[in-house]
Amino acid sequence: MSNHTGLETRASTTYNPSNDEKNIATITHLAGTLFSIIPALIVWVLKKEDSEYIAMQAKEALNFQITVLVAQLIAGILVWILIGFLLLPIIWLVNIVLCIIAAISTSRGESYRYPICLRLIN
Repeated sequence: MSNHTGLETRASTTYNPSNDEKNIATITHLAGTLFSIIPALIVWVLKKEDSEYIAMQAKEALNFQITVLVAQLIAGILVWILIGFLLLPIIWLVNIVLCIIAAISTSRGESYRYPICLRLIN
């Protein structure tokens, strides 16, 4: 039977994560604020075959933390011309705020994509 409304159901993009998957995704996003890329990398490597939801969220967290590291590196270089002193706290604050938003979103079982992110890991 065809769908005449033009809407397709896509089971592959709809996730119904378990509580464990939601918790792992939430902790992965939050841990990035303290430990940078390490938690997301570990979760992605260990869980990418087990859960598509965890793999997607760990990869998103990893890409965002790589973006934060690049921004911090650039700000660290710009410290020499004094603008880096202004950028470093802004980068730190944006990292914390966006990671908290991501954690809240994943705790509800939603997929989260960071608005400012270099998507280097596909």
